[in-house]
Amino acid sequence: MYNFDEIIERRGTHSLKWDVKENELPMWVADMDFRTAPEIIDALNKRASHGIFGYSTVPDEWYDAYIDWWRSRHNLSIEREQLIFCAGVVPAISSAVRKLTTPAEKVLIQTPVYNIFYNSILNNGRQVTENPLKYQNGEYSVDFADLERKLSDPQTTLMILCNPHNPAGKIWDRDTLAKIGGLCKRYNVTVISDEIHCDLTDPDKGYIPFSSVSEECRDNSVTCISPTKAFNLAGIQTAAVMVPNPNLRHKMWRALNTDEVAEPNAFAVTASVAAFTKGGEWLDELREYIFENKRFAAEFIKKEIPKLTLASSDATYLLWIDCSRMLGMADEAAELIRSETGLFLSAGSTYGTGGGDFLRMNIACPKEMLADGLNRLKVGINEYEKYVLERC
Repeated sequence: MYNFDEIIERRGTHSLKWDVKENELPMWVADMDFRTAPEIIDALNKRASHGIFGYSTVPDEWYDAYIDWWRSRHNLSIEREQLIFCAGVVPAISSAVRKLTTPAEKVLIQTPVYNIFYNSILNNGRQVTENPLKYQNGEYSVDFADLERKLSDPQTTLMILCNPHNPAGKIWDRDTLAKIGGLCKRYNVTVISDEIHCDLTDPDKGYIPFSSVSEECRDNSVTCISPTKAFNLAGIQTAAVMVPNPNLRHKMWRALNTDEVAEPNAFAVTASVAAFTKGGEWLDELREYIFENKRFAAEFIKKEIPKLTLASSDATYLLWIDCSRMLGMADEAAELIRSETGLFLSAGSTYGTGGGDFLRMNIACPKEMLADGLNRLKVGINEYEKYVLERC
């Protein structure tokens, strides 16, 4: 029903992703090259046609849209008072770091992980403590011995969980989440669960909300949720935090209001309500399309670039490409691939410990564009290995 094969020109639209040289193909930052659902565009057009864009409130429909979506899609019951509007997941995380910790305290992250977590921690005068994930046979898992050791440090007061995980595409299972929740409760470490990728699971997969796992998880967590990643609405700046614990919720409410990120722009509510009430069919077709892109990319890499492998992934539209069997270094390869072929990927070292052997590739694009990117990747890897051999 929806046309995800259409190639849409994004140059000249002030796009962060596409503000690159004419010959370059950007497959780095995590936004999609698909138009959002027509139902959302219609709702935004209707709102725009009104022509007055004054200060906005958060109406009942916004709360209802979130509550109904999480109940029907993710089997999670949310009460109205548990939701707080915010201008984005990253602003919410940064506000949480400022409010729930004090300067020089430690915030734990599980690396390799979304690089902006580092910014939210370091820019606010806190320390990063890493719990590197274990990687074996293409699968990631939690090193619980290391996790407990880091959480037991009295200076560690906050953990940022990525669920599903970016860049690995890992959907954390219930037992893993329960263990994390139990340890954090034991050592008085509050959990911020970034669940922005939760609606971008493979068609036959679902995710488990952290707060649904146990009372310990529920009462000791702030969950960050948003339609922006799944519906390609990042520029609208709309999200929510869900906080069941009333004391913790009050702190987050104060944090978001103090930082002035708790009020919607003129389109934030309209976009969210339309996405969650009218965008389900579009999203399901999108997930199928991305899944087919994943399969196509996996087959291409296995056949044409066998030195590279893909980490196992059940969520997101990001390929986490293992380059450990390739000659040279992934960071250096990313630079040469871009200069020689125009393909712009993210270097894995950006995501912290454990990312140095990887490249991240965004495949949320029409198949024609994906095929172009994969062919450029093949040429770029071959050119890079020749370059490495010439230096030996």
